Amino acid sequence: MEYLFAPRKDHRGWSTPSEAARIFFIIAMMFSGWWSMQLSGGNIIVFLCLLMLISTILLSLGWWIISLISNGFEPRVLTESVNNVDKSKKLPLHSFRKP
Repeated sequence: MEYLFAPRKDHRGWSTPSEAARIFFIIAMMFSGWWSMQLSGGNIIVFLCLLMLISTILLSLGWWIISLISNGFEPRVLTESVNNVDKSKKLPLHSFRKP
């Protein structure tokens, strides 16, 4: 459970999606694409509109539920090499963003 739902921190300390959120994205997009293709009847414009509509609703609800579950877990690093980053190096101004 912790591996899937623990939030991830990257080398700058910014929060990135958990593994569960990443897996859910792939599954939701595949399901939305399949369902949209069934409903569109081969019309590409209708397919794209349905894909955006269905996936937006599905991803919003799913990610909200995943975030509620993830609140109970301590953040983990994205990869082990994040622990080896030298924090004393200055970042260029254009790459600075508050976490």
